[in-house]
Amino acid sequence: MIIVTDFRQAFSNLRAQKTRTLLTALGIVFGVGSVIGMLAIGAGAREESLRFIEQLGVRNVLIDSRPTMSTEELQQRRKSSLGLNDRDVRILRANIEALDAVSPRKTLHPSTVLPKPAGALPELYGVAPGYHLIHSLKLAEGVFFDDADNAASAPVCVLGETAKVGIFGYGPALGKFVKINDNWLEVAGVLREQIVSGSQNLGASMQDLNNIVFVPLNTFQYRFWDRSYSLRDDLDGVELRLKAEADSIETAKIVTAVLNSTHHGVQDFSVTIPAALLAQQKHAQTIFTYVMVAIAAISLLVGGIGIMNIVLATVMERTKEIGIRRGVGAKRRDIVRQFLTESVLISVSGGALGIAFGYFLAWLIARTAGWSTIVTTGSVVIAFGVSVAVGVIFGIYPAVKASHINPIEALRYE
Repeated sequence: MIIVTDFRQAFSNLRAQKTRTLLTALGIVFGVGSVIGMLAIGAGAREESLRFIEQLGVRNVLIDSRPTMSTEELQQRRKSSLGLNDRDVRILRANIEALDAVSPRKTLHPSTVLPKPAGALPELYGVAPGYHLIHSLKLAEGVFFDDADNAASAPVCVLGETAKVGIFGYGPALGKFVKINDNWLEVAGVLREQIVSGSQNLGASMQDLNNIVFVPLNTFQYRFWDRSYSLRDDLDGVELRLKAEADSIETAKIVTAVLNSTHHGVQDFSVTIPAALLAQQKHAQTIFTYVMVAIAAISLLVGGIGIMNIVLATVMERTKEIGIRRGVGAKRRDIVRQFLTESVLISVSGGALGIAFGYFLAWLIARTAGWSTIVTTGSVVIAFGVSVAVGVIFGIYPAVKASHINPIEALRYE
């Protein structure tokens, strides 16, 4: 009953000063909303980046060729290394026991594509039939080309989702033909939309898989030619999928050692380990989240100072009321409870409004900036819990100060 009475009286006192209460609560509203919004951005970015890295395959090891920028650099390299080539693939197959699947990769930026795409021209990838298994690519229609297509250098292709829409629109593309440079290719399959990473510094394998035309590797080698090959290795990359029990980081060290031996120490290749990227990304995202929450928590600190300031002002205004209550028998703890209840009510109401503002902020960021945001239950509980704690912590000092007012002096206060 005492608690109910205290809340009723506190609510009545706050309602009598609506404008001042609202302005005081705004600090908590913005603080809670900012914390939820920042955590939503961090959770969305973490989820998207982790899904993209997992799409690369945590059991994969990705090897990329480092192209030369001049003929002189190429000649210098060729004195010791032939670059990434089919011989490296055969050596890796023979020496890496943990290999489950291998796919060499060659790439080409075509000069013409017919029908002409609505957007940017897609990239052309020549890969082995097992490439889609290595990267867990799902098909929306049709099938991925097989070993027979590769052996026959068949003029078939599989389109990424963006490439398909750009060339054929939103209708079915299976069985239709697309001309890339001087070769007509029959569409055997269309991939589902793949996750795209905003990072551009993780190797050629991290390119947008949605705007790519995949063809069998032999088809690529016998039907297409790129003048820039004079400055490039025979292969642009090699995708390795390891057995389930293999340690990808340790296997990558062996792969690097084998290639260093065959390339005679020339650093004309790079090795990417998605599993290591996954761990690194999780660590970086955790640090990012902590920093963003710390910045947003400053708003809660400001809101708490505002609560303490307004409750102190209220104590001065209600000095005579405090004296009367003390005169009719109220104890110091009753006065503490009265003002502490008011500060907690401000923080709780501000926290509730802040949750709604946080959801709105996360939606607004996702809508305007195009970022992925995820509001988690944990972020809401943390933000609201901190707002209540702020009300209690910053309300204690004014409440204690009010309880120590001399009742006789308070009764004479004008």
